[in-house]
Amino acid sequence: MAATCPGTAPFNQNWDFSCNLDVNFETEQHAFIAYRALAVDKELQPDKVRRVMSVSNNKLSVHFEAIEARLLRASFSAFLDVLTLATRTIQEFGQI
Repeated sequence: MAATCPGTAPFNQNWDFSCNLDVNFETEQHAFIAYRALAVDKELQPDKVRRVMSVSNNKLSVHFEAIEARLLRASFSAFLDVLTLATRTIQEFGQI
């Protein structure tokens, strides 16, 4: 099973800064729980920052792109805050 959440930024945008994050989960279902929790959190400036997520083989993969380093850092940091909450919730309640 695989899922992808595409970015919504224009194709002609100049994305100078990027980073990738891979998070391994115990099960594919846990990865999808995190994916669904994080997919609803949209970027505040989609014309300047975009995020593409996918799930495959128990892994949540996220690619970030931004036109400025400070925007990339802010987006990545906010994402990690929500990801931390999601993984703690899965650890507490997600025993399948």
